[in-house]
Amino acid sequence: MTSTQIPHGPALLDAAAGAVPIRCVSAEGWKAVEAGLPPLQRSFAGATGFAPKAGRIAFLPGEDGGLGLVLFGLGDTNAAGHDRFLAGKLPDALPAGDYRFEPTDGFDAGEAALAWLLGSYRFERYRKPGEPRPRLVAPQGVDAVAVGRVAAAVAAGRDLVNTPANDLGPAEIEAAVRALAERFGAAVAVTVGEALEKEFPLVHAVGAASPRAPRLIDLTWGPADAPRVTLVGKGVVFDTGGLDIKPASNMLLMKKDMGGAAAALAAAEMIMGADLPVRLRLIVPSVENAIAGDAFRPGDIIRSRAGLTVEIGNTDAEGRLILADALDLADADAPDLILDFATLTGAARVALGPDLPAFFTEDEALAGAVAEAGRRVNDPVWRLPLHAPYAGQLDSKVADLNNAPGGGFAGAITAALFLRRFVRRTRAHVHFDLYGWNPSTKPGRPEGGEVQTARLAYALVAERYGRKP
Repeated sequence: MTSTQIPHGPALLDAAAGAVPIRCVSAEGWKAVEAGLPPLQRSFAGATGFAPKAGRIAFLPGEDGGLGLVLFGLGDTNAAGHDRFLAGKLPDALPAGDYRFEPTDGFDAGEAALAWLLGSYRFERYRKPGEPRPRLVAPQGVDAVAVGRVAAAVAAGRDLVNTPANDLGPAEIEAAVRALAERFGAAVAVTVGEALEKEFPLVHAVGAASPRAPRLIDLTWGPADAPRVTLVGKGVVFDTGGLDIKPASNMLLMKKDMGGAAAALAAAEMIMGADLPVRLRLIVPSVENAIAGDAFRPGDIIRSRAGLTVEIGNTDAEGRLILADALDLADADAPDLILDFATLTGAARVALGPDLPAFFTEDEALAGAVAEAGRRVNDPVWRLPLHAPYAGQLDSKVADLNNAPGGGFAGAITAALFLRRFVRRTRAHVHFDLYGWNPSTKPGRPEGGEVQTARLAYALVAERYGRKP
């Protein structure tokens, strides 16, 4: 038995003698499958009451009395609510051992294999490893390396989000970017201290109260003459809310406020791992929004990197501040595409829930491509409007902008409009407002940190610049 080794996370087996077959059965195909079973297995399936409902499993004996076949129900594959990652349920449902999918008409074995690997993820840094888990043989015709590479990048991103803030500060985010750069021969520049205060004043202001120094991390990779793609990720390692402090219940998950940075890192890993023909730039402003005597205050006015002055209406709207400086840097050389990722607003979650990130862009063709990429790779998003009249809500009587206008309406839109003020040269700009967390376990999506939109971004870049993943 051999396996394709991936730097991080589980891998598909290249081969395994005696791997138990899994027959995936849809509601419409069950009668034909049932009729084709050997008598013993058909009787056993009937005795256990198996029906091909979504996620239903039956273990059927082989001739030697051991496990000979697993039936896995897909339900109605044409139903609107059909879960394309249903196979991600199997790693939790099967005993340890080696398995393989039997070829089935209409069954996407590549997507199922990815779902299996995503569902195999466990965050075990702080506990003893669990029991051995089932392993899957790469389905015939599926690129095991490519699938494993995507799953590994997702696992690395999930690990970052799941790591508590006491072990993940701005320096550790920098270390993760440097490790990624070393793997792929990328260059990294980091701005800290007095240079940060001068060049990225909003990033410095948000992170000034923490003993862990804020920083701007800038990775570049790929040939200089290739299409330029820039990823920007919000890296707030913990958000107390600052002097506008959050209530305790709202602070519990704030280790995930660097979920945008994790998504950007995961997307960058996929892009570099696939050697896509682009000039990639990854920019991560990383801070801790803490409380101390040198914390920035409501009412402060800070001049941004772009020259626009920002009145601080609320210190808990810090993500858009650090992204503003980062986006001005990203926009300076007018790349072909800017994608920014941020756990930015509760308003997006109220509108769309935790599973469906919002996205914003003024480019109609790009909006369609983003939505289609999300559908294609089962990394869904929903477009919200950059409704220009709402930009007036960002007005300040004493500065160019207010970072947190009052009123409570259209919070995700006004945040996106704020960011848009700092992208002036690049029309092809998409802002993702994501949650970065699975509140409960679903197939292929264990409870905990998630790098939403990372696989979408990879698919979009591959499609846009000549290679499909």
